Amino acid sequence: MWFDEAVVYQIYPLGLCGVLNEERSSDDSVVRHSILEVKDWISHIKKLGATCVLFNPLMESDYHGYDTRDYYTLDRRLGTNDDLKEVCDAIHEAGLKILFDGVFNHVGRGFWAFKDVQEKKWDSPYCAWFHLSFDGNTEYNDGFWYEGWEGHNELVKLNLDNPDVRQHQFDAIKQWTDLYGIDGLRLDVAYCLSDFYLKELRRFTSTLKEDFVLMGETLHGDYNMYMNDEKCHSVTNYECYKGLYSSFNCANMHEISYSLNRQFGYENWCIYRGKHLLSFVDNHDVSRIATILEDKQQLPVIYGLLFGMPGVPSIYYGSEWGIEGKKQGRDEEIRPRLEKPEWNELSDAIAAYAKAHHTHPALYNGGYANLLVRDKQLIFERSCDEERVIVAINADSNTFHADFNARSGLGTDLVTGETVDFGGGMDLPPYSAAYWKTEVI
Repeated sequence: MWFDEAVVYQIYPLGLCGVLNEERSSDDSVVRHSILEVKDWISHIKKLGATCVLFNPLMESDYHGYDTRDYYTLDRRLGTNDDLKEVCDAIHEAGLKILFDGVFNHVGRGFWAFKDVQEKKWDSPYCAWFHLSFDGNTEYNDGFWYEGWEGHNELVKLNLDNPDVRQHQFDAIKQWTDLYGIDGLRLDVAYCLSDFYLKELRRFTSTLKEDFVLMGETLHGDYNMYMNDEKCHSVTNYECYKGLYSSFNCANMHEISYSLNRQFGYENWCIYRGKHLLSFVDNHDVSRIATILEDKQQLPVIYGLLFGMPGVPSIYYGSEWGIEGKKQGRDEEIRPRLEKPEWNELSDAIAAYAKAHHTHPALYNGGYANLLVRDKQLIFERSCDEERVIVAINADSNTFHADFNARSGLGTDLVTGETVDFGGGMDLPPYSAAYWKTEVI
């Protein structure tokens, strides 16, 4: 599947385009065309080495996109459906894939069917679309109680057991595929979606396009509950997200190496071998990695580890040149307006890592085995039938001499193209990441 080899570039469009503002009134009729700005980013995304664009919510919403009003219409703050089609066509013409964010567990209070319930109460034909009780109330004083997502009553939980609700959503997905040519979906809060719903969704989307991808947002627990032949193809790897920044900040590479070995190692007890989880160092829900890392010189190193370890690496817009942002309040700081892309040495490093990852099967499809683990150093191998690559990380400010069993005499540096000799060990420069291709064992 194409997703297994992908490098994802994530865009939060309401933020990037500078239209993430206060909650809107229901009669807001101003239509902007800001989504067209994304066309100016396509060459940058290609240069960076990404192969897929992931759009966070695009459709009409109350405020932040995860409070949907209408699944079928582009948020008027971003433009029209024709604008979005123009952008998606340009992305596809550049040879990139597209994922949309599917927010199917809940909607906003401005969702058209919920507004009908507000107006007509128990006489509304859409009462069964939600989890309602007319014997209670909420802080919004609608005259009835309803279930919200995790207690957030601005997000109204849908009754996904209702076939009419599912059909409404599936028809929207078909429209997104027919009109915009999307290649898959990120499923918001996939951990809240029932087994039945995920299986129905997988069955439906498999009829739309060959290799249509479902990538679910999951946090903790056994990801196999959501990722298998009947449900999602992939999920978000939050376990390793935490392990990545913690291993750097705490000078404890044992943490991330343990998680990776547990998930993808060669031992019989590893749990995700052969699967391709979405890997990331930041996204639209967490603080920027440049803010989290205590030693900013480790930024290119952590990306080197991200692109060297098992998984589908994802880059969050702006982080490729090291912008900062702390998660707080209403999240505008981590979802900022960016007028144009920038480029610096960090971008150069990420582009080199991305090229290596996307073009070498060992890096996108190989297993995992630790070769050396120290507090600030980590060396592991990725191997498959076609090739074998050794990944070496040094997060220290000093050169580190690494003695390890490379099981090979010579190798080729995938970034510089130089030949490396493993005899006598290897000197790892300060703040460095290296990928060495060696003979298959």
